[in-house]
Amino acid sequence: MSTQTNSKNILNSDVEVKGTLKFAGELTFDGKLEGDINSDGLLQMGDNAVVKGNINVTSVVLRGKINGNVIAKEKIEIKTKTELFGDIRAPKLVIEEGVTFVGKTEVNPNKVAPTPPPPAGSGSPSSRAGETVKAGY
Repeated sequence: MSTQTNSKNILNSDVEVKGTLKFAGELTFDGKLEGDINSDGLLQMGDNAVVKGNINVTSVVLRGKINGNVIAKEKIEIKTKTELFGDIRAPKLVIEEGVTFVGKTEVNPNKVAPTPPPPAGSGSPSSRAGETVKAGY
Protein backbone atom coordinates (compact mmCIF):
# COMPACT_ATOMS: atom_id res chain seq x y z
CA MET A 1 0.00 0.00 0.00
CA SER A 2 1.28 3.47 -0.82
CA THR A 3 -0.05 4.87 2.48
CA GLN A 4 2.37 2.69 4.43
CA THR A 5 5.45 3.90 2.55
CA ASN A 6 4.38 7.53 3.06
CA SER A 7 3.82 7.05 6.78
CA LYS A 8 5.40 9.50 9.22
CA ASN A 9 6.46 8.10 12.58
CA ILE A 10 7.65 10.11 15.59
CA LEU A 11 9.57 8.88 18.63
CA ASN A 12 10.00 11.75 21.09
CA SER A 13 12.82 12.51 23.55
CA ASP A 14 11.28 10.43 26.38
CA VAL A 15 11.63 7.21 24.32
CA GLU A 16 14.49 4.77 24.99
CA VAL A 17 15.01 1.80 22.69
CA LYS A 18 17.45 -1.13 22.81
CA GLY A 19 17.72 -3.24 19.69
CA THR A 20 17.37 -2.74 15.95
CA LEU A 21 14.96 -0.04 14.79
CA LYS A 22 13.30 -0.67 11.41
CA PHE A 23 10.72 1.53 9.73
CA ALA A 24 9.17 2.39 6.38
CA GLY A 25 8.45 5.88 5.13
CA GLU A 26 9.71 8.63 7.40
CA LEU A 27 10.82 8.59 11.04
CA THR A 28 11.55 11.52 13.32
CA PHE A 29 13.66 10.16 16.17
CA ASP A 30 14.46 12.34 19.18
CA GLY A 31 15.06 9.65 21.83
CA LYS A 32 17.85 7.34 22.93
CA LEU A 33 18.77 4.19 21.01
CA GLU A 34 21.28 1.46 21.74
CA GLY A 35 21.28 -0.48 18.49
CA ASP A 36 21.09 0.00 14.75
CA ILE A 37 18.60 1.82 12.53
CA ASN A 38 17.80 0.21 9.17
CA SER A 39 15.32 1.56 6.63
CA ASP A 40 14.66 2.36 2.99
CA GLY A 41 13.07 5.59 4.19
CA LEU A 42 14.00 9.02 5.51
CA LEU A 43 15.34 9.46 9.04
CA GLN A 44 15.09 12.84 10.78
CA MET A 45 16.94 13.01 14.08
CA GLY A 46 16.07 15.57 16.74
CA ASP A 47 18.43 17.68 18.88
CA ASN A 48 17.92 15.33 21.87
CA ALA A 49 18.63 12.13 19.91
CA VAL A 50 21.39 9.85 21.20
CA VAL A 51 22.26 6.82 19.06
CA LYS A 52 24.89 4.20 19.89
CA GLY A 53 24.85 2.04 16.79
CA ASN A 54 25.00 2.12 13.03
CA ILE A 55 22.50 3.91 10.79
CA ASN A 56 21.72 2.53 7.33
CA VAL A 57 18.93 4.43 5.53
CA THR A 58 18.06 6.01 2.19
CA SER A 59 18.40 9.58 3.45
CA VAL A 60 19.12 11.09 6.89
CA VAL A 61 19.18 14.46 8.64
CA LEU A 62 21.49 14.10 11.66
CA ARG A 63 21.10 16.03 14.91
CA GLY A 64 22.04 15.14 18.47
CA LYS A 65 24.78 12.63 19.31
CA ILE A 66 25.64 9.63 17.17
CA ASN A 67 28.29 7.05 18.01
CA GLY A 68 28.41 4.69 15.05
CA ASN A 69 28.70 4.54 11.28
CA VAL A 70 26.15 6.20 9.00
CA ILE A 71 25.38 4.95 5.49
CA ALA A 72 22.78 6.57 3.24
CA LYS A 73 21.80 5.51 -0.29
CA GLU A 74 21.02 9.12 -1.26
CA LYS A 75 22.07 11.84 1.20
CA ILE A 76 23.45 12.61 4.68
CA GLU A 77 22.79 16.05 6.12
CA ILE A 78 24.55 16.95 9.39
CA LYS A 79 23.01 19.91 11.23
CA THR A 80 24.70 22.43 13.55
CA LYS A 81 25.72 21.16 17.02
CA THR A 82 25.57 17.50 15.96
CA GLU A 83 28.24 15.25 17.47
CA LEU A 84 29.12 12.33 15.22
CA PHE A 85 31.78 9.75 16.08
CA GLY A 86 31.93 7.23 13.24
CA ASP A 87 32.42 6.86 9.52
CA ILE A 88 29.93 8.09 6.94
CA ARG A 89 29.21 7.03 3.37
CA ALA A 90 26.74 8.57 0.92
CA PRO A 91 26.49 9.94 -2.62
CA LYS A 92 25.69 13.43 -1.23
CA LEU A 93 26.85 15.06 2.01
CA VAL A 94 25.89 18.37 3.64
CA ILE A 95 27.66 19.50 6.82
CA GLU A 96 26.62 22.72 8.55
CA GLU A 97 28.95 24.93 10.56
CA GLY A 98 29.46 23.96 14.21
CA VAL A 99 29.40 20.17 13.76
CA THR A 100 31.71 17.84 15.70
CA PHE A 101 32.66 14.97 13.38
CA VAL A 102 35.36 12.40 14.07
CA GLY A 103 35.61 9.69 11.43
CA LYS A 104 36.16 8.98 7.76
CA THR A 105 33.94 10.03 4.89
CA GLU A 106 33.22 8.46 1.56
CA VAL A 107 31.22 10.74 -0.71
CA ASN A 108 31.02 9.20 -4.13
CA PRO A 109 28.02 10.32 -6.23
CA ASN A 110 29.30 8.75 -9.45
CA LYS A 111 30.67 5.54 -7.87
CA VAL A 112 34.17 6.35 -9.16
CA ALA A 113 36.83 3.73 -8.41
CA PRO A 114 39.56 5.14 -6.15
CA THR A 115 42.90 5.91 -7.80
CA PRO A 116 45.89 4.20 -6.20
CA PRO A 117 48.00 6.45 -3.96
CA PRO A 118 51.39 7.57 -5.33
CA PRO A 119 54.38 5.42 -4.38
CA ALA A 120 55.85 6.13 -0.95
CA GLY A 121 59.16 7.33 -2.45
CA SER A 122 57.59 10.14 -4.50
CA GLY A 123 57.53 13.75 -3.35
CA SER A 124 60.55 15.93 -2.76
CA PRO A 125 62.34 15.81 0.61
CA SER A 126 62.12 19.61 0.92
CA SER A 127 58.30 19.57 0.92
CA ARG A 128 58.33 16.92 3.65
CA ALA A 129 60.70 19.05 5.75
CA GLY A 130 58.30 21.99 5.38
CA GLU A 131 55.42 19.84 6.63
CA THR A 132 57.48 18.71 9.61
CA VAL A 133 58.19 22.33 10.57
CA LYS A 134 54.49 23.17 10.31
CA ALA A 135 53.47 20.15 12.39
CA GLY A 136 55.94 21.03 15.14
CA TYR A 137 55.11 24.74 15.10
